[in-house]
Amino acid sequence: MTAPYSPDDREKVVTKVPSELRQTLKVRCAQLGIDMKDAVTLGVEARLARTDVLPLIDTTRGTPFATWLPTGLYGQLKEQCTASGLAYNQGIAQSIQLWLDQNPVGQARKSTGSARRLIVANQKGGVGKTTVAAGVAQALAERGDRVLLVDFDPQCHLTQQLGFEELAYKATSLTVHMLGETSDDIHDLIVPVEPDAFGGRLHLLRGCTDAFLLDAKLATTRHLRIREAALERVLEPLENEVDYIVVDCPPSLGYAMDAALYYGRIRDGESGQESGLIIPVQAEDSSANAYVLLNEQVESLKELGALIPYLGFVVNLYDARKGYVVTSSLEQWQSMGDPSVLVVVPEQKEQREAVRMKQCLLSYAPTSDQAAAMRTIVRSIA
Repeated sequence: MTAPYSPDDREKVVTKVPSELRQTLKVRCAQLGIDMKDAVTLGVEARLARTDVLPLIDTTRGTPFATWLPTGLYGQLKEQCTASGLAYNQGIAQSIQLWLDQNPVGQARKSTGSARRLIVANQKGGVGKTTVAAGVAQALAERGDRVLLVDFDPQCHLTQQLGFEELAYKATSLTVHMLGETSDDIHDLIVPVEPDAFGGRLHLLRGCTDAFLLDAKLATTRHLRIREAALERVLEPLENEVDYIVVDCPPSLGYAMDAALYYGRIRDGESGQESGLIIPVQAEDSSANAYVLLNEQVESLKELGALIPYLGFVVNLYDARKGYVVTSSLEQWQSMGDPSVLVVVPEQKEQREAVRMKQCLLSYAPTSDQAAAMRTIVRSIA
C-alpha cells in the first residue's frame, strides 16, 4: 500500500500548543535521538489510526508551534478533527501527547547482579572529567537506569558542583573504607541527587580531601592485587543495587588511579565493552600528551592480567573559532579510529551556569547542546 500523502515532501504547519507540552516533546526527542518533526509525524499517524475519543488537552494558553509534516498528512488530520468537532490545535496537541505516551524514556536495564563500571579518566586536569562523569550519569538516570556517581577526586569538584559539601577531613570516607580502617556502612556516604528530576535513580558517593593521602598509604601495601583492588572491595557490595557506577577520577598517575583503572577491567564472563574508560580530552596538544601517560598506566596493569577497555574519547569544550590548532587537533582525535570519538561537546554557557546554580545540567538545561551530547555518549556506550 502507498501512503495517501507524500512522506518525502513536507509542508510547514503552524499551530498553537501548550508551552509545557512543547518543552516535554523537545526533551523527549533529545533523550531518544529523534527529530521533532519525525516525532510529530508519528504522533499524527497514530492519531489518525485511533477511533476512540482521546482526552482533551488544555490549549487555551497555547503558544505558536511550527513543524514540518509530510505533504497531505495535516490535511487528513484536519478532516478528522472537523468530523469530531475538534480544533486543529487540539488535534496536533493530542498527536504530540500520543507520541509521548507511546515513547516513554527507556526502562532500567535488567540487573545482572553486577553493575557496569564507567571510569572517567585523563591524566590532565581541566579537560572536563567531572562534567562528563556527571552528565553521563544524569543521562543514564534520565532514561531509567539506577546510577551511582563516585567522587574519587580529592578536589571534590563533583560533590561541590552537585550542591553537596565534601565529607569532613578525618571523617569516615571512601579513603578510610579503601584502607580498611572502618567498619561503618558505606551507604552512609551516599546521597540522592535531584530525586524529582531523576526519579530517585541518581545517587552520589561524596568526596573527601583525605583522598590526597591515599597514594602514600596504598604504597605501604605489599600485595599488588590487594592494592589495585582497594576500590573494588568497597564498591562491589553496591553493584547489585545499581545498573551503573560512574567514577570521576583525579588527574593522577599514582596507586589510587591504578585502583580506579583496575575497577574498570573486563571481569570473567563479561564482554569487552560492558565496562571501561571514557576519556575526556580537549582539542589541543597537552591532552594528547596526557593520553599517552594514561595509556602507559593502563598497559602496566596488564601485568596483573587486567584488560581495560577504552570506550572512547569525549572531545570537550570545543570551539572551532579558536582556529587551526583546535580544528586540526580534533581531526587527529577523530583519525585515531580506536578508541573512537564518542561526541564533540561544544563550549557553551549552560554547563557553567548549572555549576553556579549547583544543579544538574540535564535538569537545568535539558535541551542544550551539551545535554544532548551527554545523551549521545550514553547511546554510544550503553
